[in-house]
Amino acid sequence: MNYQKLKEEIIIYSQEIGINKIGFTTANTFGEMKNRLICQAELGYQSGFEEPDIDKRVHPDLIFPEPRSIISIAIAYPSKMKDAPKSKKGERRGIFARASWGTDYHVILRDKLKQLEEFIQRKVPEAVTKSMVDTGELVDRAVAERAGIGWSGKNCSIITPEFGSYVYLGEMITNLPFEPDQPMEDRCGNCNKCIDVCPTGALVAGGQLNAQRCIAFLTQTKGFLPDEFRTKIGNRLYGCDTCQTVCPENKGKDFHLHPETEPDPEIAKPLLKPLLSISNRDFKEKFGHVSGSWRGKKPIQRNAIIALAHYKDETALPDLIKVLREDTRPVIRGTAAWAIGKIGGPEAEIQLRHALERETDEEVLIEIKKGMRFLETAQ
Repeated sequence: MNYQKLKEEIIIYSQEIGINKIGFTTANTFGEMKNRLICQAELGYQSGFEEPDIDKRVHPDLIFPEPRSIISIAIAYPSKMKDAPKSKKGERRGIFARASWGTDYHVILRDKLKQLEEFIQRKVPEAVTKSMVDTGELVDRAVAERAGIGWSGKNCSIITPEFGSYVYLGEMITNLPFEPDQPMEDRCGNCNKCIDVCPTGALVAGGQLNAQRCIAFLTQTKGFLPDEFRTKIGNRLYGCDTCQTVCPENKGKDFHLHPETEPDPEIAKPLLKPLLSISNRDFKEKFGHVSGSWRGKKPIQRNAIIALAHYKDETALPDLIKVLREDTRPVIRGTAAWAIGKIGGPEAEIQLRHALERETDEEVLIEIKKGMRFLETAQ
């Protein structure tokens, strides 16, 4: 079998099906990554969403019999939204991060990888493959870096010369011995813009992220958001792009190569107040196809409440008061109480006092008292 010829055919086919970058690497252990993952775990910097077994994340042979190579792919996504609606008084809007614009990237990449697998198996019937996107055992960025897709930036993203860091990543382990590509030279240099502007200081050093402080992670949690982060997330409903938007390598990078990655402005930048009362069915119907919906509506609603407080949107008080009175979920009820106090006004005080008398949940009572302290400070 001429594997070099097959590799060239795979590259050509990948371009035909819309894969923007493809690279090949060995299936050797990711030794340096193992040390970094152990360090992250010891420091308590992990998000908890990762594969818990570190060995599986760095040893391809633990998740695939006799691996010979890994193919890494990248799909470019847009950085600018066409016809983006304006957030204005009485009609405030939230924002989903760019990685959650358009169809869920897991679906897009799995489709591309499936097509690639089928192509390889047509050429080599005895080929064995295993593809993964984001939720697989391997670290997508580590594979992409070693396969020459781009370099690992200080913002913990893979940065490509062509598309910047606005790329989705996926990989495929194979039992075929492809010649590996060369890793790319790091071009971050002395630039520390992403570290300097991170709203919560989550980027503790170049290439080192404390996920517990990262807004992208925090917006996906389901509990009460710690106080120190509530003033930091602004109108973000899901994810955070700050460390990407300030990156000089992303300047002028905006690619609209895949219709399925294009955002619907009313979904990517939705009105906040309707989110407070949206039903499970309507949420799934409207947002179910985007990656930012994977944790359900609760985190999105909590973040929407915090965003309304960020805007001090007095027109949202009736909606927030209804949530405080009627919502059965303590996190949503409590966050609404906090937001009512932040927005302020005579009606806010009346409603918080009523809530204090009827509320039985201890955590919600704490939030009501926080809201009342805001009112006392404002007087």
